Amino acid sequence: MSVKLGVPSKGRLMEKTFDWFGRHGITLGRAGSDREYAGRVDGIEGVELVLLSAGEIPRELAAGRIHLGVTGTDLIREKLAGWDQRVAELAPLGFGHADLILAVPMAWVDVDVLDDLDAAAAAFRARHGFRLRIATKYHRLVRDYLRDHGVADYQLVDSQGATEGTVKNETAEAIADITSTGETLRANHLKILSEEPILRSQATLYRSRRAEVSEADRKVLAELLERLGLD
Repeated sequence: MSVKLGVPSKGRLMEKTFDWFGRHGITLGRAGSDREYAGRVDGIEGVELVLLSAGEIPRELAAGRIHLGVTGTDLIREKLAGWDQRVAELAPLGFGHADLILAVPMAWVDVDVLDDLDAAAAAFRARHGFRLRIATKYHRLVRDYLRDHGVADYQLVDSQGATEGTVKNETAEAIADITSTGETLRANHLKILSEEPILRSQATLYRSRRAEVSEADRKVLAELLERLGLD
C-alpha cells in the first residue's frame, strides 16, 4: 500500500502545487513526458502521486480512492453534498484564488444587490410568464445561496462552456460563475452584484475521510503532514 496524493494534472494549478510541496522539501513531478499522467514523488517514501483533473479530485477523495488531494474549494463544495463529512480540509495553499459571483447586465442600472435581483426576478416573471434564467455550472452552491437570501423567482440553466456569453446569446438573463479579475465579465457587459461572493475559493489540500489507511500508511501520513507543517 501507499498514500495516494491527487494533484491537478496540468496548467498553473499543477505547477503551483508542485512549487508548494517543493518548498516543504517534497518534489513532485511527471514520471514521463508532458502527455503522460504518471507521477513521481521524491523526498519522502510511501507516497504515490496521482495526476487527475481538478474536477475529478473531489470524487476520488469522497470515494476513498486517494488519501489526499489538491483542488479548489468551489469544486469540493459544489460536487460533494455534506462535503465536511466526506473530506477534511487540511490547508488553504494560497493560490488559485477566485470568487463565485452573481452578475447581471450592466444595463440593469437598478439592480445592484440581492434585494434588487429578487424584485427584478419577480417583475421579469410577471412580464414574460417564465422565471428569470441564471446560467451556471454551480447549481448546488447557487441554489443554496439564493434560498438563504430569499430570492425565489428564478431558474438555473446549466452552462458548461463560456458562461459569460449566455446573456449576450439570450440563453440566460444573469450568470453565476467563478472569476478572478472580472475582466471577462466587463468585456461581456456584465457587472457583479455588490454583495459578498457566494464563495471565495482557492486551491486547498484535503484529506479523505473514507480512504482505507493501513498502519504503514498512518506512519507515512504522519510524516508527510509533519513535513508540511500540518501535524
